[in-house]
Amino acid sequence: MLIRAAVTDAPNNMFIIREVTLDPPGPGEVLVRMTGTGVCHSDLIVRDAWYPVPFPVVLGHEGAGVVEAVGNEVGEVSPGDHVVLSFASCGSCTRCRTGAPAYCAEFLARNFACGRPDGSTSLRRGASRVNGFFFGQSSFATHVLAPRRSVVRIPADLPLPLMGPLGCGVQTGACAVLKALRCEAGSRIAVFGAGSVGCSAVMAAVVAGCSTIAVVGRNKNRLRLAEELGATHVINAASVSAAESLRAISNGTGFDYTIEATGNPGLLRAAVDVLHTRGTCGVIGAARPGSEVALEMSGLMFGRRVRGIVEGDAVPQVDIPLLAALHQKGLLPFDRLITTYPFEAINEAARDVAIGKCVKPVLLFGEGK
Repeated sequence: MLIRAAVTDAPNNMFIIREVTLDPPGPGEVLVRMTGTGVCHSDLIVRDAWYPVPFPVVLGHEGAGVVEAVGNEVGEVSPGDHVVLSFASCGSCTRCRTGAPAYCAEFLARNFACGRPDGSTSLRRGASRVNGFFFGQSSFATHVLAPRRSVVRIPADLPLPLMGPLGCGVQTGACAVLKALRCEAGSRIAVFGAGSVGCSAVMAAVVAGCSTIAVVGRNKNRLRLAEELGATHVINAASVSAAESLRAISNGTGFDYTIEATGNPGLLRAAVDVLHTRGTCGVIGAARPGSEVALEMSGLMFGRRVRGIVEGDAVPQVDIPLLAALHQKGLLPFDRLITTYPFEAINEAARDVAIGKCVKPVLLFGEGK
């Protein structure tokens, strides 16, 4: 079928909306008509070649839409179902079979190679290959072909066009708190970064019952939003020392948990330095490959831990419905992060989030801003 997709022809290029051909669903594949898709920081750094993908490519990995058709070997969803799309995993390696698909042995190949496991693509422009299946979806398009493990059914009474960020940004921040770190009620947490991932962590920390929720950032509007969402303290790192301010907030005793959601090595050092003994720093911000950080070894000896977290340790089929249920109850109001744009304004949306004008852009298909 002919669809419209935002194609990136080469690194650092703008998105160009073009007509391309999409395959029908093969075995284990699901055809989804997009209603909305988030624009994530990861889309932009991949566009700008921080991480290698083949070009031309259709990016996008926070899709939400309606199932139109399914291939053989698909029993989880049916035409008409409302779904959110998330990352791809093989389902058969040890990590997938033990409930850790975000650490799938084939994670990089399934999400960044931009093709099926056999190397084929689902997209073409004329006779030329267009690379797809980015994070199991390539959702910067009116229609998507996704592997069944990337497709998660959600209740039909949710505002479907806004649900896409559950597939990555919201899932990453919220599940980092609720699932990966398992923050206890009464614990203290500091979140470095007030973007969509950091603010999702704040909302989850409120759900977890954390007594102190401090947020470090540089954008006044985002810090104000974090405070409205439940942060007990906000620190503008553009004007004060984050580490000194956090020590003061904790009366010098440190935090039980910290989350580094910016990819900034200097902030990662601060996030470790302000930990209480036996505290844990979760690293969820994407940094340029080759970025290094220096840590004080004597500080780590007192039980402090640093651990990387991918997608919040989530199992999408389990955790996206749980997050959606929290949203329905008003406990995870991530819609407050969202600014909507028509699909045709994708470059405007990308620019606005890059300069901090909005927190989470969501592209709408067939609807206005």
